[in-house]
Amino acid sequence: MKSLFFSLLLFLATVSWAQTYTIDTLHPQQTIEHFGASDAWSMLNIGLWPEEEAQRQIADWLFSTECDGNGQPLGIGLSLWRFNLGAGSAEQGDSSFINRGTRTECFLTADGSYDWSRQAGQVRFLKMARERGVPYLLAFLNSPPVHFTANGLATNTGRGGTLNLRPDCYEAFAQFMAECVSGLKREHGIRIDYISPVNEPDGSWNWQGPKQEGSPATNREIARVALLASQTFTERGLGTQIVVDESSDLRCLLGIHDTSWERGYGIASFWSPDSTLSYLGETLLVPRLMLGHSYWTNTPVNFMKKIRLRLRDELEKYGVGFWMSELCVMSNDGEIGGGQGYDFTMKTALYVARIIHHDLCYANARSWSWWRACGANYKDGLIRVYDRQHRGQDSRLLWALGNYSRFVRPGAVRYDITCGQEEDPYGLMVSAFRNQDGSTPQVPGGSWVVVAINYSEQEKEISIRFPSDSPDGKNPSVTLWRPYRTSDAEGETLRPLAPCEGTATLPPRSITTFVGL
Repeated sequence: MKSLFFSLLLFLATVSWAQTYTIDTLHPQQTIEHFGASDAWSMLNIGLWPEEEAQRQIADWLFSTECDGNGQPLGIGLSLWRFNLGAGSAEQGDSSFINRGTRTECFLTADGSYDWSRQAGQVRFLKMARERGVPYLLAFLNSPPVHFTANGLATNTGRGGTLNLRPDCYEAFAQFMAECVSGLKREHGIRIDYISPVNEPDGSWNWQGPKQEGSPATNREIARVALLASQTFTERGLGTQIVVDESSDLRCLLGIHDTSWERGYGIASFWSPDSTLSYLGETLLVPRLMLGHSYWTNTPVNFMKKIRLRLRDELEKYGVGFWMSELCVMSNDGEIGGGQGYDFTMKTALYVARIIHHDLCYANARSWSWWRACGANYKDGLIRVYDRQHRGQDSRLLWALGNYSRFVRPGAVRYDITCGQEEDPYGLMVSAFRNQDGSTPQVPGGSWVVVAINYSEQEKEISIRFPSDSPDGKNPSVTLWRPYRTSDAEGETLRPLAPCEGTATLPPRSITTFVGL
């Protein structure tokens, strides 16, 4: 009898019990607007490669929503492409005091005319994005044009924490942005949907060293730029929206962090009517949004959740939406060894997927963007590029983002999902979405999508359910799911699997997206 009892215990210890996740159809959360990445620095060269096939492969990996004959996605279907509108450090050469690889060209020339042949590689990828169905384009500036800056450079080194823009050039800066939006449409047939005039204005790196284009700015300076841009765009009949403020750290949106009050409390500064000198709430073409970067707030893991819940509460207080507009791996991301050395495996991919999950589910981000689409030997690119060989190499990081971007399309709504126990950031993390319009043939409008991250080293079994009293719970159209898996296994980069009825086994260290059929 005793041996039978111990045998039963041993059997129970080896059984993998399915963890049930129930989609709360009565509590919709934020609407997802897009997933994106930027062309920064890399596309200046990649877009000029003589090997068009290599360019097309990179464009397909990033933008395609097509599948091969076996139903395998050809790309991750980004729905937002961020275009770095250059300040002109490339024309200055070594006198720019900026690293060669991070210089940019500027459409505006020294004599005040515009040269639309500049930024040709980047323009090529803007066109390739549009050709592959990317619905939204955003232009962002790291610095005003060098022709307008206070020190004649696109780097702010030594100037302190104010905007590197001559006081008499605010109107000219607004006209420059308007002309670039108009010129890209007129000369290249490219419509810019959003423009971001400043980038990381609260980042102390912006006034400490000339590594790349950049300038700090106070909240009042940002508001002045946004107000003038709105006025100028409106006068010229442009519908491009102006977004702020690409904060370098989520903590700067909530208070003062590694900066001063002039660059802190971002949400209240722009969206509280009491902030009379920086309030943007009644400004045409400026949506009620805050853009911020998730750098430096992803470790320790319990802090990652805590800071995002605080951010969500503050955004709700002022009725403001949130876009997580930039992220890559930094030196403090010690769990995966920091940013040095490119990683093609699930190690970095899962780490980033966990951040995506937290940004979407706890900060209620409506948009999520990676930093560089392509990079070299550093964990800042979705694709590893070998520029001298004119070729790129995909990574599990690329496809991990695709578990979201390829299937959660613009207009999708996130829904709460419950499982009866506290979420484990080193185990299972599951999120649910329902697509609206803008879906692809493989992801029809109205389809449910569930993304399941198994961060652990153990196999996990899950069961996806709807409430028994929900209309969807009785609808046969959502009783079958098509899984797409990304893992370190050979060929598992959004690999389509056999349909299941909502119960599935998740391999260790994997991400699986379930699309309702």
